[in-house]
Amino acid sequence: MQFIKDYEMVCGLEVHVELKTATKIFCSCPTTFGAAPNTQCCPICTGMPGTLPVLNRQVVDYAIKAGLATHCEIAHYSKEDRKNYFYPDLPKAYQISQYDLPLCEHGYLEIESEKGPKKIGITRIHIEEDAGKLVHDDTHGTMIDCNRCGVPLIEIVSEPDIRTAEEAVAYVKKLRAIIMYTGVSDCKMNEGSLRCDVNLSVRKKGEEKFGTRTEMKNINSFVFIQKAIEYEYKRQVEAIEAGETIVQETRRYDANANKTFSMRKKEDANDYRYFPDPDLPPIIMTDAAIKALGDSIPQLPDSRKAEYVEKYGLSAHDAEMLINNKSIADYFEAAAKQTAYPKLLANMMISELFAILPQDSDEVEIPIDGAHLAAIATMAGDGTINSSTAKKLLRQIYENDADPVQIVKDNDLAQISDPEILGKYVEEAIAADPKSVAAFKAGKASAAKAIMGKIMSKTGGKGNPVKINELLDAALAKL
Repeated sequence: MQFIKDYEMVCGLEVHVELKTATKIFCSCPTTFGAAPNTQCCPICTGMPGTLPVLNRQVVDYAIKAGLATHCEIAHYSKEDRKNYFYPDLPKAYQISQYDLPLCEHGYLEIESEKGPKKIGITRIHIEEDAGKLVHDDTHGTMIDCNRCGVPLIEIVSEPDIRTAEEAVAYVKKLRAIIMYTGVSDCKMNEGSLRCDVNLSVRKKGEEKFGTRTEMKNINSFVFIQKAIEYEYKRQVEAIEAGETIVQETRRYDANANKTFSMRKKEDANDYRYFPDPDLPPIIMTDAAIKALGDSIPQLPDSRKAEYVEKYGLSAHDAEMLINNKSIADYFEAAAKQTAYPKLLANMMISELFAILPQDSDEVEIPIDGAHLAAIATMAGDGTINSSTAKKLLRQIYENDADPVQIVKDNDLAQISDPEILGKYVEEAIAADPKSVAAFKAGKASAAKAIMGKIMSKTGGKGNPVKINELLDAALAKL
């Protein structure tokens, strides 16, 4: 498999985001998730003959806010087009979308990659309507639920700037954060409010020409995005090495099998026979209207990130991890105000709390009062408790939230720093472990760690590791 390292992937993403409007894009039907099938549709959103669509102005405003938040140029003149194709979940056999004159173009966002900050270009953001949903049943066959027909979407198309699965996930996480900060969508991936199409090709390292791309449709999980990309990259490289030809096609990722499967030959733009929708006038935006929308956007993730780096001394990577979910960033800021050790608080959240929070979840609820987590950071920072006790306390109050200061007091968990007490433990541990002492004398420095472990055990895990190390080093040096 050495030959895989000779290739690189070229990846671009098309992210579909359902906008958080009360009604659909061209009619007054509600957009409530989870309603009974076919109870939120009408002749307009199902495209019955003789009906006329009327554009929901909030859809345009929301799309422009998303564009401004991702550094896009906003079009003063754009239009809507009919994208013609036949799928059974779109009764009128065309989708109202945008083709050559989208609302937003030429933007970017920045991610943290292994090599540092990296800009991922955004080709365009356009508005369109969602299709319905097919429901497959063993008894009744395939049925259609039209509730989702006409739900407003923005499609955010990236440049092919992504080179690893990790970069793709970082891009989607950052994009999701930006959209959620603007308030234009709840981005609930488990409800389909944000889903991703992955366009991927491979080429030999050093080549400029792109390979033939495949598209993987409707992936709605960070974990699945990463696994699908990793599988498809490996599949394409192995196929090329075996002398096979990569076919431009649409593929489906099966999470259970962790494989991609061919669905159909990939269409190009000319296959859709786009033409301007004759029932909808062009969208005209003035500078004043665009500025007003920009002024209404709250503080965005990158601004918060820069603030965390400057104010709290965090690394860009750590700051990125905190700001990528607005509720977590809000939690951190509130807790940071209650401790003199905000950097330690951030480290605890990233290294310990994130490890036990539900992964890949749309709803992140931290079951710990921010003041309690801040108190742990304060006790760890001022030396009241050591890092091991801090970790145990965090996990304890995650399961049953309580005042950690009182827990430390009631259970005698305060750190032992008295050199006389610790010195006795050091002497006892050295006397009880002649084998490790002999190994240390023979030049095996790691043997000191074994003795250190025994000392910590004697202190019930409460010893000050820094002071113990100092005392142990001094004692061993005398031997």
